[in-house]
Amino acid sequence: MIAFVFPGQGSQCVGMGHALAAEYPEARETFEQADAALGMKLSTLCFEGPVEKLTLTEYLQPALVTVATATARVLTARGLTPAFLAGHSLGEYSAHVAAGTLAFGDAVRTVRNRGRYMQEAVPVGVGAMAAVMGLDEETLAQACTDAAEGEVVSPANLNAPGQIVIAGHSEAVQRAGARAKALGARRVVALAVSAPFHCALMQPAEKRLAPELRALVVSDPSTPVVANVDAEPKRDAASAIDALVSQVTAPVRWEQVVRRLASEGVDTYLEVGSGSVLCGLIRRIDRSARVLAVSDPESVDEAVSSLAG
Repeated sequence: MIAFVFPGQGSQCVGMGHALAAEYPEARETFEQADAALGMKLSTLCFEGPVEKLTLTEYLQPALVTVATATARVLTARGLTPAFLAGHSLGEYSAHVAAGTLAFGDAVRTVRNRGRYMQEAVPVGVGAMAAVMGLDEETLAQACTDAAEGEVVSPANLNAPGQIVIAGHSEAVQRAGARAKALGARRVVALAVSAPFHCALMQPAEKRLAPELRALVVSDPSTPVVANVDAEPKRDAASAIDALVSQVTAPVRWEQVVRRLASEGVDTYLEVGSGSVLCGLIRRIDRSARVLAVSDPESVDEAVSSLAG
């Protein structure tokens, strides 16, 4: 059983989607639709950069959704049909485009605003994120509680066994990292991010985004989308939108998402879009899983030849 999984921020690179658009009309049309929806040459930004502009959150979020959607459309046009969908953080929007919950134009416009709202929620330098290796969620949550001292710090991305990202106020994140090491963490690595995503500091962004999401014309997903917030398959539009609203401030429970997909019978995962970060995480969560990253014509051919039909 196949699941398509879609990456979030951090998987980008200049040139992403270019070979797909050159090779496949479905991909080319997707980039044209994104340019029209946003009133800018997002395609040129993806294909040529500059990297400094591409990595600005308000451009990066629609860029990643566009590359993922282009790739998914190429795969489905060649007979690959997923039984389930999921996405890491931003990737959940790509999943809902693939499921038909969200119209593609609405999705890219919404995530451009999502990126801007997240960036504006916390002044640069006030927040931080750090990856903590070698602690379980309960122990790390305790480290965050011990270190908060009236500030915000909490688990933000529960990515895989022994790999959890924390987010919050910069100094609280530093204190929590030190406390985590004292409790047995192997390593704590500060992340180069523009804002502290998936924590309570994102509440201003959630308040701005929620009415926009709830105003969209949406449909029930044609394929269940397993949500970040609770690892439950969303099968109706209302619960899908609720999950997208909540995930702005809630942690990404990626390990639980993959375990839920496996419990539903998924044994093959296609990481659809730029990069292969999710493939590595899935291998750590489910060693029996078959994982393929699809981002260019060669990997499309590999996936289609081995899985179609």
